[in-house]
Amino acid sequence: MSVLFVDKIRFLDTTLRDGEQTPGVSLNPEQKLEIATKLSDIGIDVVEVGSAAASDGERSALQIISDAGLSSEVCTFVRALPQDIDFAADYGADSVHLVVPVSDLHIEKKMRKTRDQVAAMAIAAVRHAKERGLIVELSGEDASRADQSFLQSLFAKGVECGADRLCFCDTVGLLTPEKVAEFIPPIAKIAPLSIHCHDDLGFALTNTFAAMKSGATCAHVTVNGLGERAGNTPLEELVMALEILYNYQTGIKTEEIYHLASLVSRLTGVPLPVNKAIVGEMAFTHESGIHAHGVIREPSTYESIKPEMIGRKRRIVLGKHSGSASVESALHEMNYKTDDHQLKEIVKRIKQLGDEGKRVTDADLMAIADAVLAIDYKPVIKMRQFTVVSGSNAIPTASVMLVVDGQEITGASSGTGPVDAAMQVLRKSIADVADIRLEEYHVDAISGGTDALVEVTVRLSKDGKIITSRGARTDIIMASVEAMIAGMNGLLRGEHENRGKNPR
Repeated sequence: MSVLFVDKIRFLDTTLRDGEQTPGVSLNPEQKLEIATKLSDIGIDVVEVGSAAASDGERSALQIISDAGLSSEVCTFVRALPQDIDFAADYGADSVHLVVPVSDLHIEKKMRKTRDQVAAMAIAAVRHAKERGLIVELSGEDASRADQSFLQSLFAKGVECGADRLCFCDTVGLLTPEKVAEFIPPIAKIAPLSIHCHDDLGFALTNTFAAMKSGATCAHVTVNGLGERAGNTPLEELVMALEILYNYQTGIKTEEIYHLASLVSRLTGVPLPVNKAIVGEMAFTHESGIHAHGVIREPSTYESIKPEMIGRKRRIVLGKHSGSASVESALHEMNYKTDDHQLKEIVKRIKQLGDEGKRVTDADLMAIADAVLAIDYKPVIKMRQFTVVSGSNAIPTASVMLVVDGQEITGASSGTGPVDAAMQVLRKSIADVADIRLEEYHVDAISGGTDALVEVTVRLSKDGKIITSRGARTDIIMASVEAMIAGMNGLLRGEHENRGKNPR
């Protein structure tokens, strides 16, 4: 264990409060319960589930989560107002994150009060919360711009009146490690201290580490770094940096991190940036010939952590930078066997596609390999007819007639839009044959204008096997259908097909 930190760093996750304040994000109580349960299961100490005073829905979420029997402490955000605290107690919270403004800017301009008035409100709120049987984390809003003598005095009085913990909030991300080294140690001596950082200038993770080195015992985090403006300290980055860079055993079930990140992304509707550390699509994806070759031989050459540590798998994607080693590895995974001449030709065709600016999908690779090896592949799924209906007064509905392994299948399904309806009907129509999931959907307009060529890329999975495929049409719906059927055919091809060196 690293000597830089306390024996047990605690994690307070505020995805369901600060994270939900991301513009456009709104979670219902059931969704909040699903995320809170996952946070508890992976080992988060405290889950801040929202602000009980905000709405009936927030109070309902607090009650549901409080009644769920989670191992995590259930916390809610409150202002220094009796009603906020009563809501927290009445709806089952274990603790309150009691936030009071401490900078003169916030005290005077936002609250229109004096320091003495704010201090009196804070002390009264702490006392009331303790009378209601709540654990109190007294938090200084905009602490990084506060008079530090006033802040220390307020915190000391709060602890004298019963506050169990303190929190230093860098509300608009203006801390630096140098300021942290000056501000944090005196406060950390008063009571157990949390650090709450925002990422406005990209320093949230850095300042959180600096605070923990200076005596803070708890880090406030959000999954995927969600939060207002530029977001908060990302849970996944903090945990893995502690584990890998500092050899600190966090107690978090790291193998569940990617699943958690994906769950939060899906429920909030906020996609993961492709180059996001730890959980982004490209974090364990390799294309460059030199890099891919190195990773295939020894993963640690170009990976700082093993993807399995966070519940992920390594991906080798193909394009104009790919070398023969990465192509051969991808072919091997698909049960293709080639001689040197065939491999050279396949690599050449892949590079040609890459030079045209196209993504080289798994389905593309299979088509190229089939052509080079002269394999006559008969698709499992063929489409005979497809219709979609949509409009201002109509529920988007798609119907399809497919031939699957020689058997004619018809189906219909509705969706949130015509593309969603198309995806749904294709999956449902082959449900008896295979359970295929749509993991990712991406669309690009290749050219400008109303008649632009649209390229759709989908990522599908079946029983742990994942495949990407592409469709390109001027009609986005048909491009989507084309990509789906190509991908489904790839997944349904026999796993032990003889795709070996064809007699010449």
